[in-house]
Amino acid sequence: MTDTQIDAAERAGRSAEAPTGSLRGYGYFLIVTGGVALASALILTIEKINLLENPDQALSCDLSAFVSCGGVVNQWQASVFGFPNPLMGIVGFSIVVTLGVLLAAGTTLPRWFWGGIAAGTTFGIGFVTWLQSQSIYDIRVLCPYCMVVWTMMIPMFVVSIGQVLRQYRPDAAVTRFVNDWRVLIVALWYVAVVSLIWFQFGTTLWA
Repeated sequence: MTDTQIDAAERAGRSAEAPTGSLRGYGYFLIVTGGVALASALILTIEKINLLENPDQALSCDLSAFVSCGGVVNQWQASVFGFPNPLMGIVGFSIVVTLGVLLAAGTTLPRWFWGGIAAGTTFGIGFVTWLQSQSIYDIRVLCPYCMVVWTMMIPMFVVSIGQVLRQYRPDAAVTRFVNDWRVLIVALWYVAVVSLIWFQFGTTLWA
């Protein structure tokens, strides 16, 4: 065998081992993060319904003037596509949990499916980042359950991109970087978001 054939065989071997190794762990990860985000989207939907039925009633997640679901769900940003954002979250995170179950069960996904995962998580983190900026700088109110979704979406994006890179570019430097440093990337991302919130609100968060 030539060196090229040997390299190809090694890559094929790594790809074949993936579903029973790292992909199972990734599946459990999607079940947990997607499940928590799905629960938050469901609760937000219920809170939205309660607010429509009783406009003057305080919601269970109204903790202060600056930490409040009620202060966010009635803004136009909360229905940017013409329907409440949590409904999109229910659909999207249900798909995430389903994918997690399939991967945890050892199912091998078609190669094109990973492109869909990359597109979906990229859209998700882009939308969440926009919502973060709107909540912090425009609405100036933080929704607790929205922040739970933020907290889940950040690692979901980083870990998912790492897995997608493993499928398409298993030997690339960027693949090793994202997968080797994913915990640090997520931690720094969290620090950046918390810093933006702190510099904008400070101690008034609990006023």
